[in-house]
Amino acid sequence: MKICLNDLLNQLSYAIDCVEAELMGVSSFHSKRVAVVSIETGRLLGFDRYMLMDLAAVALLHDNALAECIQSEYAIVNNIDKEKCAVSMKEHCIAGEENIRRMPFYKRGKGAILYHHERADGRGPFGKNYKEVPVFARIVHIADVLDTSFDLRSMDSKKYIEMYKFVKENEGVLFDNSIVSIFLKAFNNAQSMDIMEQSMKRNILNYLPEVYLECDNSLLIDISGIFSKIVDYKSEFTSRHSDGIARKAMEMGRYYGYNEDKQTKLYVAGALHDIGKLIINNEILEKPGKLTDQEYLNIKDHAEASYIMLKSIRGMEEIMPWACMHHEKLDGSGYPFGKKADELGHEERLIACLDIYQALLEERPYKKGKTHNEAISILKSMSEDGKIDGNIVNDIDKHFKEDKNNG
Repeated sequence: MKICLNDLLNQLSYAIDCVEAELMGVSSFHSKRVAVVSIETGRLLGFDRYMLMDLAAVALLHDNALAECIQSEYAIVNNIDKEKCAVSMKEHCIAGEENIRRMPFYKRGKGAILYHHERADGRGPFGKNYKEVPVFARIVHIADVLDTSFDLRSMDSKKYIEMYKFVKENEGVLFDNSIVSIFLKAFNNAQSMDIMEQSMKRNILNYLPEVYLECDNSLLIDISGIFSKIVDYKSEFTSRHSDGIARKAMEMGRYYGYNEDKQTKLYVAGALHDIGKLIINNEILEKPGKLTDQEYLNIKDHAEASYIMLKSIRGMEEIMPWACMHHEKLDGSGYPFGKKADELGHEERLIACLDIYQALLEERPYKKGKTHNEAISILKSMSEDGKIDGNIVNDIDKHFKEDKNNG
């Protein structure tokens, strides 16, 4: 199975940005701005298109493990809780580096995420100075710090002067002198920062080589795992729910005698089915009580958001409908598209049934989890009403009835 890396990176960075913006107060599209600054710096360093692609990849995913202290570098500069921030930076750098080890850009990007918080003077979380840190890490570092500290979405002469002064004061301290020199050539006045918005609108990866990943089953699971970890940081309920469905979807694939490839695709569909919930505010996702009509309408938006995100990744065409049609009903009363029985295949019906089953089993602040028999009773009632597939409900009952504590 081949997946377009450019598309995958765009959606992963979007997912990261959604979580950073909501939970940590980082301005929208932080990772994309870090990538733009990194690419323009890399151009002046003479990187070819393929090196720029690899640089863009690590820049877009530099926070893929989602730093617990996203303003950490700024905090260290200003002497705010240095010890706590250093610990959190180190942990997210290690986890982020591990997540990308099997990606094709890792050969040239090795160490870029691991060391992207290292200071030129060696006082960063790993104690590495600029001579011990890969050039990609040094580039991403300056881009990350400046967007975090100065919000590069907009730039005027006053802010540019402040940023310039900050950069020069931290030559050889935070930043490698040679990278500072190149950065200031690439962005030599406030107007030069306009490249941010222009590049964001054009989609920066469209101007770099198009790369396709040849994914075996293990890599497919790794990719879905990165998404799952991003969702995990946003809401533990969402991540547990998706993980439960992914595992049960793979088990049902074995139950039906599907080959390993299809079992893996079902796992990925389950893992990604709720990725659109990244756009939903946590106050709604974790509300300990009944949703208002408007909140329910907002929640429903996640299904279409999942569809838009996964449809945007070339190579995911087969998996996408399995993941995104889990709220459709056989009688056409579901959402987001109101599809009917003749438009829903076995895989879409399976994920839909598992989604309800898993949700019923789960304990939340506002409800106790149901037993297997209680959940199956509700599913059978829904199948009798023409909402979901009764045969699949019976299969779920047969396969999982011995484990009364699924979830």
